[in-house]
Amino acid sequence: MAKKKLTPHQASTAPVPEPFLSLHTTVVLLAALVLGAIVGALSAMTGAVPAADTLAGLGAAGVCVPVLNTLIGKGKGH
Repeated sequence: MAKKKLTPHQASTAPVPEPFLSLHTTVVLLAALVLGAIVGALSAMTGAVPAADTLAGLGAAGVCVPVLNTLIGKGKGH
């Protein structure tokens, strides 16, 4: 079965799917990941056990998420 070609008008009015994550959520999670990695690296420089370094980084990232969520605004449209 051949695919039906869309006219330019039909293609422009096709519904656009929602993104998996909003820009706000992506920025918050990415910033938390970076801050957690920094804390984990600083912990590793102290000579601690690698498992403790990992837990320090994950804990810092987890604490950063709600703080960053309130600090980074969602914008005027939301």
